[in-house]
Amino acid sequence: MLQSGNNYLGNPNLKRANVPVEWTEKQVTEYTKCMDNPLYFIESYIKIVSLDEGLVPFKLYDFQKDMVGTFHKNRFTICKLPRQSGKSTTIIAYLLHYVLFNPNVNVAILANKAATARDLLGRLQLAYEHLPQWLQQGVMSWNKGSLELENGSKILASSTSASAVRGGSYNIIFLDEFAYVPSNVAEQFFSSVYPTISSGKTTKVMIVSTPHGMNMFYKLWVDAENQRNSYIPIEVHWSEVPGRDEEWKRETIKNTSESQFNTEFECEFLGSINTLISPYKLKTLAYLNPENSHKGLDVYKQPEKGRTYLLTADVSRGTSNDYSAFVVFDVSEVPYRIVAKYRDNEIKPLLFPQKIYHVAKAYNQAFVLVEVNDIGEQVANALQYDMEYDNLIMASMRGRAGQVLGGGFSGGKAQMGVRTTKAVKKIGCSNLKQLVEDNKLIVEDYDCINELSTFIVKGSSFEADDGCTDDLVACMFIFGWTTDQQYFKELTDHNIRQQMYREQQDQLEQDMAPFGFVVDGLEDENIGNITDEYGTRWAPVVRSYDSNW
Repeated sequence: MLQSGNNYLGNPNLKRANVPVEWTEKQVTEYTKCMDNPLYFIESYIKIVSLDEGLVPFKLYDFQKDMVGTFHKNRFTICKLPRQSGKSTTIIAYLLHYVLFNPNVNVAILANKAATARDLLGRLQLAYEHLPQWLQQGVMSWNKGSLELENGSKILASSTSASAVRGGSYNIIFLDEFAYVPSNVAEQFFSSVYPTISSGKTTKVMIVSTPHGMNMFYKLWVDAENQRNSYIPIEVHWSEVPGRDEEWKRETIKNTSESQFNTEFECEFLGSINTLISPYKLKTLAYLNPENSHKGLDVYKQPEKGRTYLLTADVSRGTSNDYSAFVVFDVSEVPYRIVAKYRDNEIKPLLFPQKIYHVAKAYNQAFVLVEVNDIGEQVANALQYDMEYDNLIMASMRGRAGQVLGGGFSGGKAQMGVRTTKAVKKIGCSNLKQLVEDNKLIVEDYDCINELSTFIVKGSSFEADDGCTDDLVACMFIFGWTTDQQYFKELTDHNIRQQMYREQQDQLEQDMAPFGFVVDGLEDENIGNITDEYGTRWAPVVRSYDSNW
């Protein structure tokens, strides 16, 4: 315990700045060993709070030792770990070593919530308070959101946001539970922070999370696995945590659910619960890097001569949480394919028609269908009248039939695009689900897959999960609705519903083959007829669907 004059603000466990220390030879040796070996330092001097035993020395599991070694040797690491595996505590211990033995460094602890980040800093401060005096640096500043030591090193705790570390220079950025940061915030964070990260040659980024849908964390992880970025992936299975076995698994599933266990402990990148697209199909969707990417436009396949393209657009008001978006589909053959997409939350409605015009024109004068519920009507009108775009698809109200698409209508009931009514959304979502799950629509865009993974049941409809967006999904379900329209069938010479029905019937017949075919009266009239030994012909009784049976 420190003498009262040497402690920081009356805390007997904290040394204030500029307090002289008399070193013993043993302490000098220990200090050197700790500085050179973070594992030795952590296991020898870090204490943590155990739920069962209170304050205890931190004894690392084998996978935690590997994590520390990977952090120490590499600049960029990403960790996919199950719940309650001590992942955050391990990193906190490493960060304490880093600020103690490296002067004039800045560390940012960022979490999905500011309170969580401050809690992590609190754990680090607790460990610091229980270090021996000769290992401590004098404290310059000590509060819930930051600390500063006399060696010039600082730690900041904050929520993960674009403004969290803007303007600062950080040697380590630790992102905790990054999968739970909303996608738009995560994107803004990386676009803002990347210059800070890349400015130094020794800066580190440490990302740790349990999966939560197919978001930015998912993308970074998959890219790391496929060596498409600089991050070193660290994966830990729940069975590597001592005390967890099959009995523990069964008990956990019994008290939660299998889907929750698969996400939180098996670390599967399933989407939200009750998604439009089945979780098992979502797992199979793999994204590709676009051939070209520029200011919100991602191109996966360049336009090809002789092919037919359809562009569907969803228009926003230009606010930060709402995106203007369009998706370009190759509809020349089945399966259809997304060949390009655009998404931007800053483009003004007045400029959006120009973007649509140039892309649609490049894709062989693509047919364009704009959602016109709100200001989308302005976009459609600009395409039709200002830019005189020829292939704008219109809609006409036809009573009980609802909206019917066509290339040009006259009369007061015609409009320059489609209004997303309850009926349009219901049919569009149903068709989109069938197209994706039956592999009739190829989706290889990361943002599209991300939005599909969080597009969930809400009430009697589907919407984006809390904190997520669905602008690209809106473009996709408009496309799904369009595939049912006679105008689309004439444009493409495809009757996708009829084709899928035939395939399902063929599959049913194959499944029933071992039991004999079911006679439904639609086959050849002689099928099922037999002649007995007396020469009498017998035929099955076939129900007439016009009868009153």
